[in-house]
Amino acid sequence: MAERTAQVDQGLGTGKESAGDRADRNFVELLQGARVAVTGVQVLFAFLLTVPFSPGFARLDEFDRRLFYVALVSAAIASICYIAPAAQHRVLFRQGLKETLVRRSNFYGIAGALALAVSMTTATMLVVDYLFDGTVAVVTAALVAVLALWSWFGQPALNRSGPAEEDGSGSDREDA
Repeated sequence: MAERTAQVDQGLGTGKESAGDRADRNFVELLQGARVAVTGVQVLFAFLLTVPFSPGFARLDEFDRRLFYVALVSAAIASICYIAPAAQHRVLFRQGLKETLVRRSNFYGIAGALALAVSMTTATMLVVDYLFDGTVAVVTAALVAVLALWSWFGQPALNRSGPAEEDGSGSDREDA
C-alpha cells in the first residue's frame, strides 16, 4: 500500500503527472501550435521579401510603402517569436529549465500571434489599397484585424475569465 501511495504522490501510473512531465507535455503542445503558425508566417514573410523586386512596387505611394514596411517587419518579428522556443530549447537543453522555457515559449507564441495579426492586416490593406480606393482598404483591414483579434485573443480571454469547463480530462486550468 505504501508503494501505491508513493506512486500517487509521484504521479506514476495513476493518471496524474509530475511537474516535469507536465512541463514536457506543455512544451510539446506549444511547439505543435507554433508549427501550424510558423508555416503561414514563413510563406507571408517570403512573399513580402519578394514584393519590392516586382515591377509594380515602384508605383506605390508613400503611404503604401509604409504599410509594406509594417507588414514586412511584423512578419519578421512573428517569425522570430515562433522560432524562438525551438532555438532556446537547443541552447537550454538539459539545463533543468523546462518550466521556464514553457512560460517563455507561451509568451513568444502570444507575441508572435500579435505580430502575425499586424502583418496580415497591413499586408491585406496594402493589396486592397493597391486594387481599390482607400475606404475599401481600411474597412477590409479593420475586418481582418477584428477577426484575428477576436478569434485569437478575445474569445479565449472570455474563457479565461469565466468558470472552468469540466471536460472530464482532469487537466489543470493552467495547461490550457
